[in-house]
Amino acid sequence: MPQSQETRKDLSFTMSLRAFVSQQVVTPQGVRPAALLVESQQIQEVVAPDKIPTRAEVQDFGELAMLPGLIDSHAHINEPGRTDWEGFATATRAAAAGGYTLLVDMPLNCLPPTTNVAALEAKRYAARGQCHVDWMAWGGVVADNPTDIEPLAKAGVPGFKCFLVHPGIDGFTMVTEPQLRAALPHVARTGLPLLVHSELPGPIEAATKNLAGADWTLYNTYLQSRPEEAELSAIHLLLSLCREYKFRLHIVHLSAASALPELRAARAEGLPITVETCPHYLHLDAETISDGATLFKCAPPIRSRTNCDLLWQALRDRTVDLVATDHSPCPPEMKRLAEGNFQTAWGGIASLSLALPLMHAEASKRGFTLTDIARWMAEGPATLAGCQERKGQLAAGYDADFVVFDPVAEFVVSTDRLFYRHPVSPYLGEKLRGLVKATYLRGTLVFNGEFPGVPMGQEFHKL
Repeated sequence: MPQSQETRKDLSFTMSLRAFVSQQVVTPQGVRPAALLVESQQIQEVVAPDKIPTRAEVQDFGELAMLPGLIDSHAHINEPGRTDWEGFATATRAAAAGGYTLLVDMPLNCLPPTTNVAALEAKRYAARGQCHVDWMAWGGVVADNPTDIEPLAKAGVPGFKCFLVHPGIDGFTMVTEPQLRAALPHVARTGLPLLVHSELPGPIEAATKNLAGADWTLYNTYLQSRPEEAELSAIHLLLSLCREYKFRLHIVHLSAASALPELRAARAEGLPITVETCPHYLHLDAETISDGATLFKCAPPIRSRTNCDLLWQALRDRTVDLVATDHSPCPPEMKRLAEGNFQTAWGGIASLSLALPLMHAEASKRGFTLTDIARWMAEGPATLAGCQERKGQLAAGYDADFVVFDPVAEFVVSTDRLFYRHPVSPYLGEKLRGLVKATYLRGTLVFNGEFPGVPMGQEFHKL
């Protein structure tokens, strides 16, 4: 007997409900046995495993943990214009392998940089059909674009990024204090955050001058060239401007723990500030970086083990809100591996595919849980990027973005696990604890050791 249209509709509805089950589901209320009921790309409900509707198709992950899909609010995708460095296809592939389901691209390393609406549209065109995960793009604040800030906000950027020091690349200018003051009224009117690379050039120039004739193959030479005072003075200036202009301030990649007391005081004062740090500042330390090992160069630099411990304490007391990768890849020759020159090597560490196990390996030793990791690497970045109503949690009404994670498995970092364009890493050969088994984007499997299907990532737009 032929099925009626209504019957076929009911059958389709019945078949579309899926239940993803685990004994360790990281929910906003904590880690518990649960099932995500997923339909139409969204989580409809989170229920106890014994409450799964009989009509649901069930996938049970057993003791493997399920975390919300991670969000990286600080990634350098570099497309259009520098796809020989990275690109949407390779960056989002590495992201999926690392448990990330959304990247927010920094505006500086692409050509053209994302400092006006036309450049944003060029980026949108470049991304079509390439992305394994969802994405967004920060707008840039540079020396001469204050009138582009509000149009960029209307065009859909979630916020803005600027540098107070030369960014290491031509085409995206740093801003001086007068130029920043010209931009801040426009930023404040958008209500969007301003993300700032918080180093001032004065202390760096003075330190570098004092290093005339120094051996730049020594990591300590590079460390001395980027003193903590560069960060401290920049943050002091930014907090003063935040009081004056009442804009949302976000400090990217905090390296210097000596800035934490002033940041804590600003929080107590009620200033609208947030702070991030990165896996490399939480996992590595200056004492163990070999001379000539330019794969470890980043800016600000990796500092002492004591400094690292203080950053972990700031995550514990919530002075630091979130962890972002600052995934900053380049062609290997730009790292000056042969000569080991820290002065001329590109400063950046690529870590999209490794950030979750890096963080888990360190956090678990310090008494933190998967709930903390979800707050730092999913919920916090989602709030910064303004997508917190649909991304960053395993809860009803959220996109069905999640990562299946084995918290006890160990593996040795090898090039075949990196997945970004140039498989070089300071972590090669290191044993890490915690393994991404699968990543789902809006209910669809996008990584399980391979990358099944066609790229389905898209730009995230607020409703």
